[in-house]
Amino acid sequence: MARRDLTGAVDFTTLERMTGDDAAVSEEVLALFVQQAEMWSALMEPKGDGWRDAVHTIRGAASGIGANALAAACAEAEVAEPSLRPAHRDHVQDALNLALADVAAYRHELMLRSLRG
Repeated sequence: MARRDLTGAVDFTTLERMTGDDAAVSEEVLALFVQQAEMWSALMEPKGDGWRDAVHTIRGAASGIGANALAAACAEAEVAEPSLRPAHRDHVQDALNLALADVAAYRHELMLRSLRG
C-alpha cells in the first residue's frame, strides 16, 4: 500500500498544515487516530449510552486529520433519532473504513520516505 492507493477519503493537507509537514508528528497523530478509531468504534452501539460520545469523538479526530466525509457522517449520526442510528452507524463505519485505508496508505508512504532519508 502506498500513497498511490489513496481514495480521497482523507485530505491530508489538513494534517500537513496542522503538523507543519513534520513526518514524525504526522505519524504520531495518525497512530493516535487509528487507536482512537478502534477504541471508539467499539462503543458505537446504537442502543448504548455511549453512542453520542463515540461518534462525537470520532468526528473530532476525523476533522483533525482531514477525514471530512467521516466527520460529516459522524455529525449526522450524533443527532440521529434512535430508530435511525443503525443506518447511521453503518454509514459512519463505511466512512471510517475508507479513512483508515487512506491513513494506512499515507503512513506507509511516510515510512518509505523515512527509509530513503
